Amino acid sequence: MTLTHDHRWRALLWGALGGLFLLPVLAMMLTSEVRWTAFDFVAAAVLLGGLGLAIELAIRFGETRRARVLLSLAAVAGVATVWADGAVGVF
Repeated sequence: MTLTHDHRWRALLWGALGGLFLLPVLAMMLTSEVRWTAFDFVAAAVLLGGLGLAIELAIRFGETRRARVLLSLAAVAGVATVWADGAVGVF
């Protein structure tokens, strides 16, 4: 079974988000300075899952390439803002 173009970007998107989700697990194995609780992992899963969904919707409903890119960047910026605020209280 070969992946179509549509399935390839989806696999790449969700694979990258899954990799980001697993980075704290690796960091916790390597250093004692990273200490995530179950709540932290749930919050990360919700944020990254929401980001993936937002990007999927942007790609599906964006009428032009520029619109898809701008909507995706807006989703990334929104999640990054929430993540930064949750991590260190920037805002």
